[in-house]
Amino acid sequence: MSTPLRNPIAFLLLPQFTVIALSSAIEPLRIANRYVQRKYQWRLLSLDGRPVPDHNGMLIQTDGSVDDCGPLGTLIVCSDLRPERFYSANLKRWLHALDRAGTTLGGLDTGCLILARAGLLRGCRVTMHWEVIDAVRERFPEIDLRPTLFEIDSRRLSSAGGTAVLDMMLALVALDHGDTVARRVAEHCLHERIRSGASGQRMPLAVRSGAHHPKLLKALRLLEDGEPQQPRTVAALAAELQVSQRHLLRLFRQQLAESPQRYQLRVRLERARGLLMQTDLPVTQIAQACGFQSTAHFARAYRNRFGKPPSMTRRASAAPAPLTIDRDR
Repeated sequence: MSTPLRNPIAFLLLPQFTVIALSSAIEPLRIANRYVQRKYQWRLLSLDGRPVPDHNGMLIQTDGSVDDCGPLGTLIVCSDLRPERFYSANLKRWLHALDRAGTTLGGLDTGCLILARAGLLRGCRVTMHWEVIDAVRERFPEIDLRPTLFEIDSRRLSSAGGTAVLDMMLALVALDHGDTVARRVAEHCLHERIRSGASGQRMPLAVRSGAHHPKLLKALRLLEDGEPQQPRTVAALAAELQVSQRHLLRLFRQQLAESPQRYQLRVRLERARGLLMQTDLPVTQIAQACGFQSTAHFARAYRNRFGKPPSMTRRASAAPAPLTIDRDR
């Protein structure tokens, strides 16, 4: 199997991208070049050729714009919060031209949202950060979206972001130059175990929650994986687990210091927060999608949990873009 990571490689940086993902992509290439004859070549692009602020506000210098980059073997879009703010008709035309020319297209973190919006992921196997997967799956049902660390699918690459990008790049180096080189690069990065793409993104539930009782872990799994529009009652949850309600409440109280209702509410509010930050869905629609009977009830619960109303979360994630772009309506 030949690698889809072909020279020249370009990383398109969209404002508020995460620098950990970019570094995790570039450093393995730089280290691999110490050991291979066919060197990787890469450049950083922005929409207009100017420096791009990452999510912390650090300005990253680029090598050019999408208009003057020339032919590419690989393009990887780097983004984080609501990348579609920077989508345009011009960007769509450019991406389609690259695709017709045989360029491998990919995304880090939420970068594949741009490719999905351009209609370039139909039937493709991709992944994105776990915070946005539910919302993206609803919007783009034609995509084979998976909660994995990374996916390498023909001429499409995707990673959930963070250090998962390092694992994807090591897998690509292994495809290109063999496992020995990939292991050597991983050792330079002090990355003692190269994770497979199929690995899950999130910590094991037992580690994340601190719970250890099998019945309690199953209860938490049911609450987290269930339909948020239809919250489970304690009675229904206990019946599903084949335990008494009293026993279930005692497990929650002893190991989590909260009730099943409170835990479920926290899960629903966390999902709502992700939708507020990552999508343009109206607050009323988000409230309904997360199982709240009214927007007022949702707003009160949200403020109690996060100390601010939903509108402030939406405004904070929708900071004005530093570029003026003709949007594709």
